Amino acid sequence: MCGIVGAVSSRNIVPVLVQGLQRLEYRGYDSCGVAVHASSGLQRARSTARVAELLEQVQQVPVQGSTGIAHTRWATHGAPVQSNAHPHFSYGPGVDASGQPDAVGRVALVHNGIIENHEALRAALQAQGYVFASQTDTEVIAHLIDSLYAGDLLAAVQAAVVQLQGAFAIAVLHQQEPQRMVAARAGSPLVLGVGQDGQEHFVASDAMALAGVTDQIVYLQEGDVVDVQLGAYRISSGAGQPLTPAQRPVRTVHAHSGAAELGPYRHYMQKEIFEQPRAIADTLDGINAIVPELFGTDAAQVFSQIDSVLILACGTSYYSGCTAKYWLESIARIPTQVEVASEYRYRDSVPNPRQLVVTISQSGETADTLAALRHAQSLGHAHTLTICNVATSAMVRECALAYITRAGVEIGVASTKAFTTQLAGLFLLTLVLAQTQGRLGAAQEAAHLQAMRHLPVALQAVLALEPQIIGWAEDFARMENALFLGRGLHYPIALEGALKLKEISYIHAEAYPAGELKHGPLALVTSAMPVVTVAPNDTLLEKLKSNMQEVRARGGVLYVLADADTQIDSSEGLHVIRMPEHYGALSPILHVVALQLLAYHTACARGTDVDKPRNLAKSVTVE
Repeated sequence: MCGIVGAVSSRNIVPVLVQGLQRLEYRGYDSCGVAVHASSGLQRARSTARVAELLEQVQQVPVQGSTGIAHTRWATHGAPVQSNAHPHFSYGPGVDASGQPDAVGRVALVHNGIIENHEALRAALQAQGYVFASQTDTEVIAHLIDSLYAGDLLAAVQAAVVQLQGAFAIAVLHQQEPQRMVAARAGSPLVLGVGQDGQEHFVASDAMALAGVTDQIVYLQEGDVVDVQLGAYRISSGAGQPLTPAQRPVRTVHAHSGAAELGPYRHYMQKEIFEQPRAIADTLDGINAIVPELFGTDAAQVFSQIDSVLILACGTSYYSGCTAKYWLESIARIPTQVEVASEYRYRDSVPNPRQLVVTISQSGETADTLAALRHAQSLGHAHTLTICNVATSAMVRECALAYITRAGVEIGVASTKAFTTQLAGLFLLTLVLAQTQGRLGAAQEAAHLQAMRHLPVALQAVLALEPQIIGWAEDFARMENALFLGRGLHYPIALEGALKLKEISYIHAEAYPAGELKHGPLALVTSAMPVVTVAPNDTLLEKLKSNMQEVRARGGVLYVLADADTQIDSSEGLHVIRMPEHYGALSPILHVVALQLLAYHTACARGTDVDKPRNLAKSVTVE
C-alpha cells in the first residue's frame, strides 16, 4: 500500500528520501511527494507520475533540507491528482493556499491508513476556519495537529492521535522545529531506523526503504509515538508513557537491498517466478525430520490440544489456504475451514477454543488478516499460528506459533514465489499435524520429505516449459475472457491461475470446479473463450476428461496442463503441454508455476505494466 520515509539528519537528506521511495515502488502507488525543512521553511514537491519524475523535480528546483518526509500514495479518498498527493500541509486557520503552489506550510504530514471519522473532524476544523485543499482524509490530521500545536510538536501529535479513529501511520514536521520529526502508528506498520553514527535517524513503513542507509531497526508497536531529533530519539506509548530501550530493542535487519536488481530478467515478476526453485530450497533448508518444533518451541503442546483448523487469509494467500484444506483433511484427517479474512471478522461465527487459527500473509501486515486474527483472539481462540515471509512482522509477533518462509523480497505486485513457499510451509504443517494425530508413519514421512527435497529440481523442469507457454500466451493476448478449470486439490490452483491472469493482463478470467461447468459456466463457452484445464493424473482424471469433452462439443478451445501419462493429446481445438512428472500431493506447486508463466507472458504480449498493475498495491495495509 502507501509508503513512508522520513529522516532527521545534518546532511541534505532528499536523495535518501527519494531512494527510499524507489525501494517502496513495488508496493504500488499512483502519486508521490517529498517535504523538507528548507531555509525558507517547509518546502515540498509532488507528482502523479513515477518517483523518477519526482527526482527530476527536486533536482531542478532544487529541494534540499536535512529534515524531511516522503510518501508514495495509493488513492483511497480522492482521485490520484496532485492536490491529493502527500505530503499534506496545514497553513493555519483562515488561509487558502490552494492557488499558491510555493506557499510555506506550518505543518507537513504523510499518512498511511484510513481515518474513519474524518468527516466529523473535517466539519469541526472547518468551523475553526481551516480551508481544505484536498479530498483526502489525511489533510484532516495535518489541520488537527496544527490546531493543537502550542510550541511542542510531540504534545500536539499525542493530543491528535487520541481523536483519530481507524488505522494510521504518520510522520509530521512543523516549521518552527526544523530538526524534529514526530511519527506515530496505530494499525499500520512503521519502523524506526537508527543511523550508523547515532547522529541521524529515520522512519519508514518498511525496513526495505532504509536498505543501504541503516540496518539498525526498531519495530514500533501499536500506539507508539516516536520523537526524532538530531542525534536522539524517544519512544512513548499510546498513553504517553516514555518507553525504555529494552521495551523497543534495536534489531539488526538485513533488508535485501540487492533484491531490487533485475539482472537478466525483463520484469521483477519474471525474476521471481524463476527464483522459485531457490525459494523453495531455502524454505525447506535444514529440515531433516517432521517435528512440531518447526513451528515454535511450544508447538507440540499446542498441537496436542487442537481438534480442527481455521485458516484466515486474503487474495493469493487465501488460495494457498484452500489448497491446504485438501491436504489437512486427506493426510492429517483434521477438519479444516478456510475463510476470507475480511469476511470472517464481520460475521457471527461459532468459536472453538480447541481450534488452531492459521493466518497466511506474505507481508505479515495485511490489514484484513491482522484484524481477523485479533477478532479470533477476542472470541477466545488462543491457539494461533502464522505462515509468513517476514519474521519481524506484526503477524509473527501476534501469533503464538510461526513458520517463516524464505521467499526473499517479492517486488512484483502479483505474488509468485511467496505463494509457492506458503504452500511448502502449509504442507509441512499438514505433515506435523498428521504425525501428532498418529497418522504419519516413518515410511510416509520419509517419502514426503524426499518429494519435498526434489521440488526445486521438479520446478526447474516446469520452468523449462516457458517456450511452449509463450505460444499459448500469444493466443490469450487476443482474448478478453478466459475460463480456468480444476478438480479437487487443483481447483484452488485454477482460482490462482485466473487471479494471476486478471491481475496483470486485465483479461477477465474466472475459475470453476470442472464438475460445475454444466451448472452455468458452459453457457459462456465459445471459440473466443479459451478454457485452461489443470489435468494431473489423479483419481479425478476421467471425470475431468468428460468435462473437457463438454467444452469441445460447444466449440470451445482447450489449453490443458497434463501429466505425461494422462493420454491427452493435442488436436484441433485442444492444446496440450505435458508437465515433466506427476507429483502427487505436491502437484499444485508445479502446476501453478506454469499458470504464472502463462499470465506473465500474456501480459507482456498485451503491453501492460506487469510489475505494477493498475489499481493494485503489493501490501494491503488498510481495509
